[in-house]
Amino acid sequence: MPTVVELSDPYANFLLPPAPPETADVCSVCMTFTHGFDTCYPCGHRQRAADAILPISYSPHLGQLHAALRGYKEGWGSSRRFTIELAAVLWRFLARHESCLARRTGVDEFPVVTTVPSSDVERDAAHPLHEIVGRVVGHTVDRFERLLRPTGVEVEKRAVDTRRYESTRRLAGESVLLIDDTWTTGASAESAAHTLRAAGAGTIAVVVIGRHIHEDFEDNAERLKALPRFSWDRCAFE
Repeated sequence: MPTVVELSDPYANFLLPPAPPETADVCSVCMTFTHGFDTCYPCGHRQRAADAILPISYSPHLGQLHAALRGYKEGWGSSRRFTIELAAVLWRFLARHESCLARRTGVDEFPVVTTVPSSDVERDAAHPLHEIVGRVVGHTVDRFERLLRPTGVEVEKRAVDTRRYESTRRLAGESVLLIDDTWTTGASAESAAHTLRAAGAGTIAVVVIGRHIHEDFEDNAERLKALPRFSWDRCAFE
């Protein structure tokens, strides 16, 4: 049986470490590239509920991480392999860096871990992210709860909308670690964070496997090439 290290090691060859949020021309919220602005347009033009967002890697459109993330969700022939490998990536990263996120948000720990659901009720029932976080990743299994479920209400795809999800129970100020697989505009994760906040959550921190980015937009390709080599020992908050 392969270990977490053996399953995740090959990903280090194409994972791309996000630039720290204090870096010039990087969004201080989601760490995408900007040009002369502290935040990207989506993060700068909406009310935010998440206290911190920590991507594991940039995910260039149609790149290797993007393919793995699409494959595990869409049931491609290698979907099970992608699921196990991405679980190993998440497990290894959280084991090393959840403490960085806690320090960043000023809490000792995250006693509750949950996932961002699919907005589609039928697809959410079999969403592999819930399996990864709730049954596979040893670092999160004992703390995992399905705190959110999709309402089925039709909302604008890229809009943060509190009608997108509903909470499964009231919270009493617990700090929550919210996990998502892909951040494009952040509408799903921020909608989930707003719902958790309304349900009584305390600190809400988001870990996302891939921060989607288009290489062909402006100078993104050059900036991605200039990034240092990925290291499991470092994250954007160190």
